[in-house]
Formats: sequence, structure tokens, C-alpha cells
Amino acid sequence: MFSMNRLPISERVAILRGLTEGCSLRSISRMVGVSINTVTKLLVDAGRACARFQHDTMRNLTCRRLQLDEIWGFVYCKERNAGTATNPQPGMGSVWTWIGIDAETKLVPSWLVGLRDGEHARAFVCDLAERLTSRVQITTDGLRAYVDAMEAGFGGEVDYAILHKVYGNATADESRYSPPECIGCQRQAVSGAPDLMGASTSYVERQNLTLRMRNRRFTRLTNAFSKKLENLEHSVALHFFVYNFITRHMSLRMPPALRARVTDHVWSFDELAELIEADIARRATERA
Repeated sequence: MFSMNRLPISERVAILRGLTEGCSLRSISRMVGVSINTVTKLLVDAGRACARFQHDTMRNLTCRRLQLDEIWGFVYCKERNAGTATNPQPGMGSVWTWIGIDAETKLVPSWLVGLRDGEHARAFVCDLAERLTSRVQITTDGLRAYVDAMEAGFGGEVDYAILHKVYGNATADESRYSPPECIGCQRQAVSGAPDLMGASTSYVERQNLTLRMRNRRFTRLTNAFSKKLENLEHSVALHFFVYNFITRHMSLRMPPALRARVTDHVWSFDELAELIEADIARRATERA
């Protein structure tokens, strides 16, 4: 086994690829031939580096249409079992990842892992607002926490619409695995002058599916969940870096960050590995 300091870059790249293609930590450990602690350490280092880089880079954005949504997950155990857990963990139970996506460039400029409440809604929307340079149209679902969050983040300087989907009756045989059929949509202007014909949450809902498919911690009906909240946060930061800067979007034929002119080239996993090493060195210098 190699330590992280001696791990060849080819093996670091293999681990990073596995982490962003739906592989579990133990399967990556077996495939690459390293200890699971090595895989976990690289995940933590990658999450820190990716979160910091995107926090600093996603600035002065010219997005015009944003879609916001939340995706459910859980840490350590499901919410109904949190009260009887034998070894309670910080942040255990239901956790929601707030996601914003640009409908035109498919860039994900901001996300937040937390609870589905007003406090986290405000933190998420305020962070998003700080990254934009011009007035934007935003569409969300009917979660009431968004209304106060928009006022806190944009102060009324936003064209905000709610898209409420109407569902039919669930089929008993499939209700656990499939949502009821969507039979209609209701669009409502909340502030500003949003174009209701352009109010949609389709792209952010597709991003939710991409996250579930590529991040093992969001896979439903399996034991592939996060045991620690911080590891979920690192995993999400890594996922969005690879999505924004490395993966070529099928319709754009380039990564969203290149389309949005956040970067001037298509990143590679080798560059990501170098970014992680540079961030490790930076943090070591700050601690010294």
C-alpha cells in the first residue's frame, strides 16, 4: 500500500474518477489496490480543495435564468431512527443539498448541504446573490422558505417565479419507487417581472438525477449513505467540481464552466490532482 505522500498521480486520478462515477469507497480501494483510509483521505482533501476553488472562482457571474431545488439524503441513519441511535453522530438524520443551476450554461454556481429550513434557504440564496453581477430570473418549487430567502438575498431586485407541479394519484404497486404522474404545472410570479413561459425547474431536477447516479451517497434503497456529515459535504464539492470543470455536457459539448467563461480550458483529472496537492501545501503553510 502507498501512503498519500507517495501515491502515484495515476492512482490518485483513478481514485478521483471512481469517486465521481458512482463507485463506493471499498470498491475503489479494491480496484486501485490502496487502503480505504487512503481513499477517504483523498476524498477529504479533494472536497476541501474543490470547495475552496469554486468558492473563490464562481464570482462576477452573468447568469440570466437560474433554477433552484433541494435533494434529500441522510447521514448515519434515517430521521425516524435518529432518536434511538446507539452511537449518535453530529448532523445525523435527514440532510438536504440545495442546488442552483444556470439554465443557459448549465453551470452550478452555488450549493449548500444542510437542513430544509428558512435559515439554510437564506444562507444558500444570499451566497448565490453575491456571485451575480446583474438582475436574474429565478424559478423554484413551492417551498415557502424561498420567499423570505429571496428578499434577504436580493432585496426585491430579482424576477422570481414559483413552479408548482400537480400530481395525480399514486399507484399502490409503484408508489415507493416512482413518483405519481405529473398532470399539470402552475406558474406564479412572486416578485419582479418574471417570464412565466420560461419558468421551469427541469434542468435542476435533471441535475438531481445526475447527482444520484454519479454520487454513491445519494443512491436510494442501498446502504451507500454517508456515515459523517463532513464526508457528504466533501463528496458534493468534488462532484460539482468535476461536473462544472471536467465533464463535457452532452448538449453543450464542453464543461459548463467553460461555457460560462469561468475557466478558459477543459480541466483534466491530472489538473485536479495537482490542485489538491497545491491546496494541501497551502493549508500546511497556513498552519505553520
